[in-house]
Amino acid sequence: MDQLGAALRAWRDRLDPATVGFAHGSPRRVPGLRRAELATLAGISVEYVVRLEQGRVATPSAQVCSALARALHLSDDEHAHLLRMAGHAADPARVPRMIPGSLYRIVDQLSGNPLAIYDATWQLLHWNPLFAATFGDPTVRGAGDRNVLVWQFLGELPRVRQTAAERAAFEESLVADLRATTSRYPDDPDVAALVSRLDLSPRFRELWSRRAVGGHQSAHKLVRHPDVGDIVLNSDILTTQDTNLRLVVYTPQPGTDARGQLELLAAIGVQRMSPQKSRPASRPSGGAGYRVVRAVPGSPVAPPDPPGNPAWNA
Repeated sequence: MDQLGAALRAWRDRLDPATVGFAHGSPRRVPGLRRAELATLAGISVEYVVRLEQGRVATPSAQVCSALARALHLSDDEHAHLLRMAGHAADPARVPRMIPGSLYRIVDQLSGNPLAIYDATWQLLHWNPLFAATFGDPTVRGAGDRNVLVWQFLGELPRVRQTAAERAAFEESLVADLRATTSRYPDDPDVAALVSRLDLSPRFRELWSRRAVGGHQSAHKLVRHPDVGDIVLNSDILTTQDTNLRLVVYTPQPGTDARGQLELLAAIGVQRMSPQKSRPASRPSGGAGYRVVRAVPGSPVAPPDPPGNPAWNA
């Protein structure tokens, strides 16, 4: 067993299952969490946990490491150690991607709103269940495609609707923000690779040539949800001081049905619905008469499902 696998096993053994919601029920042959329980908490497969502990995974992603750190209740120092063992060494020249425990605690307190955490290149690192229910499950695409700039300039946004003026302002703001990131991390190869990839877009090339520098702070969102209709939201961006992580929080537009629609989505999660033939006795605002017909799998760190139509932006 390699160093990473040994550490994962030791951290798993020391965690009391009761503290993370698992009852002691049947007798346990080993202390701490079972592999299946860790897999459930981290949103990965049991087979993947086995491969990690046996040293048969070369470089688990930083996102998987963060999910394991949270599931195992690691300290920030232990989280950083896990990232280093997985080949994601902390480097001041690289864009930070480690989410501190303090930020996770803030996320937990804001669970009534869709929210997501991005790095300085607008790469999606973490999101809550209501974000996935509102914008679509991000795991239907690979981690490399979970980037706001990639979706805005090279993909489609099937749920977010923008006027021409909103789209122009949003794109200008994003590109100016990315330009600022290139000066903060001039030697990060991931930043250079992202700029090169975006160069395929004529619109990006046009904006990039202006060399504007700025920051993306807030935006208005009209989300066209397939089951609950149009959801009108405001998004605000909170940036951490030392790591340039971006916490994006979506709040209902006052005077709309958005709060009731979000409450309905919070109740049903990432699922597909069809209209009920009979009218229910009561229903949340904006979500008239729905029944669940099939659950769609989704987790912040689950392996990608077959390609679909996710949409998310800041």
